[in-house]
Amino acid sequence: MAPVLPSPARPLRIGTRGSPLALAQAHETRDRLMAAWSLPADAFEIVVIRTTGDDRSLIEADRPLKEIGGKGLFTREIEEALLAGRIDIAVHSMKDMPTLQPPGLVLDCHLPREDVRDAFVSPLAAGLADLPRGAVVGSSSLRRRAQLAHRRPDLRLVEFRGNVQTRMRKLADGVAAATFLAMAGLNRLGLAHVARSPISPDEMLPAVAQGAIGVERRADDRRAAELLAPIHDAPTGLRLACERAFLAALDGSCQTPIAGLAELDGGALRMRGEILRPDGSEVLSAAGEAAPEDGPALGRELAERLRSRAAPGFFAPA
Repeated sequence: MAPVLPSPARPLRIGTRGSPLALAQAHETRDRLMAAWSLPADAFEIVVIRTTGDDRSLIEADRPLKEIGGKGLFTREIEEALLAGRIDIAVHSMKDMPTLQPPGLVLDCHLPREDVRDAFVSPLAAGLADLPRGAVVGSSSLRRRAQLAHRRPDLRLVEFRGNVQTRMRKLADGVAAATFLAMAGLNRLGLAHVARSPISPDEMLPAVAQGAIGVERRADDRRAAELLAPIHDAPTGLRLACERAFLAALDGSCQTPIAGLAELDGGALRMRGEILRPDGSEVLSAAGEAAPEDGPALGRELAERLRSRAAPGFFAPA
């Protein structure tokens, strides 16, 4: 039996942050639900929820995430609204999501994954190799900063926060000569031209779950589960199950630089993982493959291999 469908009189409430990218992701989710269930746009309500991570003073101060609360900064208030019933589903960038959901919430719907690559963005240089020695590069990502420090230890790295538009303004103001953004976000905003050059994962392994959108719901809400089922992309789900198991086994947070990418190739799931010292002085990597349904076990196995090779003190304290 089909679920009770939302209507203009009783719309499905979709919770999201208010940044242009977050809204684009919420609208993509709405549009896929509209197509799946032949519903009009006004059968849905986009509910913007301000999170701690959206605090303007924190963005302008360029304080590292690890100093102000980690990944939960971008999800806590949205998940509280979901648990309280003020919204019916929540749309998230999977890269921002902790590996564990609060009791009562599940994250089992993923939209088709976008481009996983990082993008080099600069008004001055065509690529990373073209930056002069000592150039200032801004990034809020501990992973990107460590990867850059490893590849170009001559560069000066500074904290650089904010949405795409804020970061572009900071570049124009000369705060930094270059930064890195996710190609997925630029594509979703229609700003792919902003990238001077996408960077191959072979050169710069992306963050776990980069390019993926997840839709969270209450565990006991069968109606929401049934509404979301047709828009879930199973290949993306298999890839993320592997990557997030890898991250969870490493106690992934904003404290230790971690990168990982799982890809489906024929009947196999291949995963590459990487951990780095924050200063880029050491990089450890591992790779393996498994049947797609064994992705979580593969992720945990690669994490344990890296842990066994890491010297004492490799992982930053929580």
